[in-house]
Amino acid sequence: MSLQGKVAVVTGAGSGIGRAIAVRLARDEAAIAVWDLNAEGAAETSKMITDAGGKAVGMLVDCADEAAIGAAAKTVRAEFGPITILVNNAGMAPFTPYMEISGELWDKTMAVNLKGPHLCIREMIPEMLEAGWGRIINITSSSTQSGSFAQAHYVASKGGLLGLTKALALEYAPTGITVNMVPPGFIDTPMLRAAPLDVDALAKTLPMKRVGKPQDIAAACAFLASEEAGYMTGQTISMNGGRYMGSA
Repeated sequence: MSLQGKVAVVTGAGSGIGRAIAVRLARDEAAIAVWDLNAEGAAETSKMITDAGGKAVGMLVDCADEAAIGAAAKTVRAEFGPITILVNNAGMAPFTPYMEISGELWDKTMAVNLKGPHLCIREMIPEMLEAGWGRIINITSSSTQSGSFAQAHYVASKGGLLGLTKALALEYAPTGITVNMVPPGFIDTPMLRAAPLDVDALAKTLPMKRVGKPQDIAAACAFLASEEAGYMTGQTISMNGGRYMGSA
């Protein structure tokens, strides 16, 4: 599934799922802009790609800041050309009992998980329209399908991203732009290991009895970014070890 000649922005790619997605799309020959609030992590991901012979640039970007997104996108275009693949992966997943969620935390969660992807999409859709080709992939969450204890703010934000995905898929379907989502479920990342959970015990409750790998999510994104997925839009590829099984 060659992406040669394509330019991809992957947000939150300084570690975990985002890093795996960036590395995989680079393996498929896309030029990658690695965006993350962690400049060191972004640089490490970029170096992993360039050391393997790929094209990448690591950038410190606040993916919930409209001005920062615009400035970073301008730099990417100057370096690699028009951006036609966007993976909205950056996010935060706090655990807070509902009645303890402050207004500030609610707003921040919405800004990072929902407004940020919206701003990135708005920034990049014009060049996708000009190219007559684009791939927008939103990393949502299996919690939008099953719920998640003490994460009302997180689930609400990811549910909003789910709705945005479907609305944009419908609006832009005739243009050559596809908009799809991948909701991870229990993937072994630094964020998961830092959560107040017994990860290994919970993994045993899953049908597959194990935690998923970031590369599992990356594989789904690679397909959605490819030419082979050109007739798929508004869809969900659930990588969750059987945690949730939607109706046929």
